[in-house]
Amino acid sequence: METRISENTEETTHLTVRQAGQRGGTRTLERHGREHFQAIGRKGGRRTAELYRDLLSEFGKRGGRPRRPALDGYMGEEAGK
Repeated sequence: METRISENTEETTHLTVRQAGQRGGTRTLERHGREHFQAIGRKGGRRTAELYRDLLSEFGKRGGRPRRPALDGYMGEEAGK
């Protein structure tokens, strides 16, 4: 799962975007600790509340996250056509 360039060859082991993100998150956890993630989560929650105060109850009814409308609904088209 590591990307290494050998000195003898130009061979590399490829990472997926998901694997790279996981490595970055793990490294951040090692460097800054769990409290760092808790703090940025609180900041994000506060900012969401500031921007979308009137929509928070709707977000909660939908499982806590805003959902994008279906493409058919967004485009004003009927489903299945």
